Amino acid sequence: MNYRKASWGFLGMVLTHFAVIIALLVARVASIGMVTNLFLSEMMIVLPAFAALFASRERPDRVLCFHGMKFTSVLMVVVFTFLMEPLTTLLNAISMLFVDNAVMDMSNLALEYPFPVMLFMMAVFGPVCEEVAFRGILYRGYLKSGSALKAVLLSSLLFGLIHMNFNQAPYAFALGVAMALLMEATGSLWAPVLMHMVFNAQSVVRMYVYDRFFPWILEEQAQQIMGPEELLPTICLYLVLALVCTALAGCVLVWLCRNEGRQEYVRWLWREGREGGRKGRVVSAPLVVGMVICFAYMILLALL
Repeated sequence: MNYRKASWGFLGMVLTHFAVIIALLVARVASIGMVTNLFLSEMMIVLPAFAALFASRERPDRVLCFHGMKFTSVLMVVVFTFLMEPLTTLLNAISMLFVDNAVMDMSNLALEYPFPVMLFMMAVFGPVCEEVAFRGILYRGYLKSGSALKAVLLSSLLFGLIHMNFNQAPYAFALGVAMALLMEATGSLWAPVLMHMVFNAQSVVRMYVYDRFFPWILEEQAQQIMGPEELLPTICLYLVLALVCTALAGCVLVWLCRNEGRQEYVRWLWREGREGGRKGRVVSAPLVVGMVICFAYMILLALL
């Protein structure tokens, strides 16, 4: 698996996304259910990624590092997830100065389904598919061809772009960086999978709790148009929280490295990052085409 195969995998995701949209338009399908939408979205990500992996002729178990972790590491991954929450909230709030909240628009559709169904689709099925594709296949492909820094940043950028909107892209990029570092700190793909599950699960739980016990909160959020006057105090508050909590999250990463006995690997990762400008090539034509398509679609979506 190298950067070319990884880039073809990403382009495959993008082209599959638009192929499905065109197919639905041609078939004159006005709308599809939320569960079907979530299932198709994940299949459009994971199938092209696996196609790229099989094209590389590498053994999946050598690319997908599903190694075990210590129980204490599992607990600290959960702590790490919540420490990253202020940063994602900050980036979400900043993006809302310019675009609408994409997740809020899906809340009413999700609440039409039973809680266990949405919890499985959004907090189990989705995270597994996305982590296998991005922190597993794509990241490992870029890591093999270039430096660790390039692999972390590029795979995270593509993870942000595949969300296809300017609201989710910034914090998805930040989460992508955090999850890639988390995987290297623990040596296991289970770590970012768990982080992704916890991050999505708390959002689903909060949504259903609000709907069941505090429905007026969801109604106010749906009706309220957040302008700079409302967002700036939130941004200032979460800026401070993000600085403190993200620094603590970095300390957790160091602890995880020591707990899993990967200190030498982290030193290598730091050394590779410093040498990133001199080692390996990761840019290719399929990568550029895929990114341009994503940006063009996101700009069009924002303008409409």
